[in-house]
Amino acid sequence: MKINLLDYGFFRFIFQNKYFTNVLRLFVLVVFVYAIAYGFYDNSENNRVTGGIFWNLFWPFFMVLMLVTFGRFFCSICPLAFVGKKLNRIGSRKTIPPFLKNPFVGIFFLIVGFWLVYYIFPGFLKSPVASATFFLFFSLLSLWFFYRYKNMAYCKSVCPVSSVTRAFGKVGFTWMTTDATRCADCKTFECAKACDWHLQPFQFDKKNTMADCTLCMDCTRACDAVEFEIKQPSYAANLNFIPQKFEVWAILLVTAAITVTMNFHHALGRVAISDTYPWARSAQWLQSVIALPQGIDAVGLMAFIYALAVTIMLATGGMWIASKIMRLPYGKVFYTLSYAFAPIFIVGGLSHLFEFFFYNYASNVSNAFIQMLHLNIPYMKPLASRSDAWVHMFGFFKHLAVLWALYILYRRFAHLDAPTIRKWLAAPFAAALIAFYLGAGFYAGYALKTYGTKQHQHQAAVTQPVTQTSGHGTH
Repeated sequence: MKINLLDYGFFRFIFQNKYFTNVLRLFVLVVFVYAIAYGFYDNSENNRVTGGIFWNLFWPFFMVLMLVTFGRFFCSICPLAFVGKKLNRIGSRKTIPPFLKNPFVGIFFLIVGFWLVYYIFPGFLKSPVASATFFLFFSLLSLWFFYRYKNMAYCKSVCPVSSVTRAFGKVGFTWMTTDATRCADCKTFECAKACDWHLQPFQFDKKNTMADCTLCMDCTRACDAVEFEIKQPSYAANLNFIPQKFEVWAILLVTAAITVTMNFHHALGRVAISDTYPWARSAQWLQSVIALPQGIDAVGLMAFIYALAVTIMLATGGMWIASKIMRLPYGKVFYTLSYAFAPIFIVGGLSHLFEFFFYNYASNVSNAFIQMLHLNIPYMKPLASRSDAWVHMFGFFKHLAVLWALYILYRRFAHLDAPTIRKWLAAPFAAALIAFYLGAGFYAGYALKTYGTKQHQHQAAVTQPVTQTSGHGTH
C-alpha cells in the first residue's frame, strides 16, 4: 500500500507549505544566531542558551531522532543551507576544486576537528564562548563556500553534517519519488529545475538512491507528481544501489567516535576498576613518557584511538573473512554489507537520547528558551536522575539496534551473488562489529553490577544537572 504523506493535509502543511517551512527555517536561523551571539555575550555558567540549543536540542533531536524517522529532515531546515541557497544564486558560482570535491573532507572535519578535540580537551566546548566560536567558524566557512562555489557544493562535499545525514538517513522510513504514470509524458522537468542541488527526483527509483536530496521539498512545490512516501524502516538501505565509499566510512567512523568511544570512556569509565582497562593503562603509560599539558584527557584520547582500531578491525576483518567464504571480491562485500552497521549508532543512540531527555535535555532546552525570552518563571528542574531505575527502560533501543542491523545485513546479502550456504557461513563474520556492540553493552552492565561505580564520579553525575538548573528565568 502506497502512503504519500503529501496527500494528508497536516503533513502537506508541515512539509510542503512554503510559508510555514520558510518561517520554520527563519526561526531556526534566529535561534542559531542568537545562541552564538549569547555565547560571546555571557561566558559564565549562567548562560543556559548556548549549550542548551546546540548540545541539547540541535544534535539529539534534529539529528539523531529525525534521521531514524524522516531521514535528512535537519538538512531541510538547516540555517546555513537556508542562507546558503540565497548566496549560491548571487555568488561567484565557481566550480569547486577537485581536491575539495570529496565528501571525505567533511568526514575528516567531523572526526578530527570535533570528536578528537572533544575527547582530548573534554572541558573545551563546555565553555559557552568556545561553543559559540566553534559554530561561528563553521558558519562563516560554509557561507564563504556557498558564495564562492555553485550547485550547493558545500552541502555535497564539505559539510560534516551532510556526510552523516546522507549515510545514516538511509535508516529512516521515508522516500522521495514521483508518479511514473504522470511523469511518462513530461516535457518540462519542473521538479529538476526547482532543485538547487541539480537532482532529478524522477530518477531516484531507477537509481535506488536519493543521493544528495536534503528534503527541502522545492520539487514537490514545483510539480504535484513528486511524492514523499512512507516506506518500511530502512527502505533506502535495503535497495540495490551503488555503494558510496564515503557513506560506509562515515558510518564506521561515527560509530567508532561516538558509540564505541563513549562505551569505553564514559560507560566503563564509571566502573570502579576503570583504571585497569587497556585504554586507561595506555593513557598511564603515555603520561609517564610525555609531560602532557594540563587539561588534556589522556584516557579520552586513548579510548578514542582504541575505539577506532577495534571498530575498523572488526568491520574490515570480518568482511574480509566473509568475502573469502563467499569467494567474492573483498571491496564488493565490504561496501555492500557495511551499511548494516548504521543502526548501531543511530538506533542505539535513541537509548541515550531518551534517557538524557529526562536527565537534562528537557530541562536544559526549556531553560534555554526561558532565558532567551527573558521569562519571569522558575527554571525547570530535571525530570529524573540516574538513581531513577525506570529511566533505564530505554536501554531496549540498544537491543533494537542489534536486531535492526541484523535485518539490514540480511537484506544486503541479497545483493551479493553467492550460494546461500556460503552466505550463511559468512554472516557471523560479517556481523562481527554488531556482535561486539551487543557484547560490550552486556559487559558494561555486568561490570557496573559486579565492581560498582567510582563514587565521586557517580555522585557528580547525579548532582550536576540539578545544580545547573537552579535559579530563575530572569537571570
